[in-house]
Amino acid sequence: MSHAVTAPTTFHSMTFGGAIRAAAGRNPSKAAVVMDGRETSFGVLAERAGRLRDAAIALGVTKGDVVAIVARNRPEFIEVVAGVPDAGAAVATINPRLAPVEARQVLEDCGARLVLVDPPSRELVEKTGIEGLTIISFGDAYERLLAEAPAPAVVPVIDECDAWTIPYTSGTTGKPKGVVLSHRSRMLVGLICGAEFGCFGPDDRFLAMTPLNHGGGLGFPVGVLAAGGSIEILDKFDAETVLERLKFGGITGLFMVPTHFQMIFALPPETLAKYERPPLRSILANAAPLPQALKPRIMEYFGETVLNELYGATETGLVCNLRPQDQLRKQQCVGTTFPHCEAEVRRDDGSLCDPDEVGELWTRGPVLFNGYWNRPEETAKAVKDGWVSVGDMARRDAEGFLYIVDRKKDMVISGGVNIYPREIEEVLFAHPGIADVAVIGVPDETWGERLRTVAVARAGAVLTQADIADFCRDKIAAYKIPKELTLVDALPRNANGKVLKTELRALE
Repeated sequence: MSHAVTAPTTFHSMTFGGAIRAAAGRNPSKAAVVMDGRETSFGVLAERAGRLRDAAIALGVTKGDVVAIVARNRPEFIEVVAGVPDAGAAVATINPRLAPVEARQVLEDCGARLVLVDPPSRELVEKTGIEGLTIISFGDAYERLLAEAPAPAVVPVIDECDAWTIPYTSGTTGKPKGVVLSHRSRMLVGLICGAEFGCFGPDDRFLAMTPLNHGGGLGFPVGVLAAGGSIEILDKFDAETVLERLKFGGITGLFMVPTHFQMIFALPPETLAKYERPPLRSILANAAPLPQALKPRIMEYFGETVLNELYGATETGLVCNLRPQDQLRKQQCVGTTFPHCEAEVRRDDGSLCDPDEVGELWTRGPVLFNGYWNRPEETAKAVKDGWVSVGDMARRDAEGFLYIVDRKKDMVISGGVNIYPREIEEVLFAHPGIADVAVIGVPDETWGERLRTVAVARAGAVLTQADIADFCRDKIAAYKIPKELTLVDALPRNANGKVLKTELRALE
């Protein structure tokens, strides 16, 4: 017999808006958000988020609605994800770099009728041609909205399991899907990161330089703010600017993707020398695999105690982390699970894999997504008895450390043999003439699929297929050596650094 669970009378939901109000209560004058030298205190942030909640209610926003934001990084982004959800609506965070047809697809999918935009993105939303949208631009119109917001007669009760934001997946393997994230999951991400990284506390300042419309780009800074720490926002990545802020700006933590490291180390030696060994507590590397060949240089430049390589997805939140002391000891590894999180590597029949046997990675814990927006069938494929998989293939060694072998959808089957391109990419990243690389499978009448290298050559380097094959020989099995080479000026990547292999497969 099942019994209904009744929350105790002392129960209080964790929400981002509530966390900001609590921080403002502790120290209202403390800087919460800094950008271009302008500070917004916690007191002001809480007040403006409250006014936005009231304005949204006055505009007809009710519990269960979706409001969209299409904007580059700016302080108002934080106000929106703090204030609008307190009106009962989830915030769909839409990439302002989309084409109009892509933005229309996402706006129609989430059903938003109210869209908040930065001025440069207004044209993008208007070009979608969706009728009946209310579009409010940050600036004078937004400030009037806040100033004139009437006090609502009733404020909705927000449960921590309610939808907070809906970021859209990058579409690396198909059409983007809305990932419903709850208040609870993202508040717990911040608390767990506080235990793991030491840069998510009230005395910390986090550099928010990755797009806020993405899961980790927003989730990590929000976690710091929820603890009463400060964030500094950059609108775009500039390698020297980032190094200057890390060295002299009081920054204690930041989230980086592999492309950021590559761009930093492309700076002239005299520039790098000015900013070496910044006083950081933690670097969080995530969103795309960090090449093993790059790690020694990262640790030499930034310090031996700061580099963490996380594994997770928008749907799963945090799964595991490779800590600084294990970066060189555990090759091509993503570490062990975070506090409160569990992971299993399973065969197709659901049974557990043996140590070092490759299978599908499943995870569970308190930071998982609620499901895909209006896609129950796809949610059912990803969620099994409370465990979630995003289709990544992994293995676990005898010490319990996890290794992501590849995405299940990126696996190549050639002559009936499973081949994981990521293993080959790790080898090729060490090639002195390769600046960036991806390996894909292309159709083959004889073998089903054959392997193709898509590479960006370093300046002055001459790359040939024979050179690639010779470099790989004795490093990987002969059947894993790609048979073709395509040279490109740059690999197509999304804003978080993931290679868009669907675009690579479309290349002739």
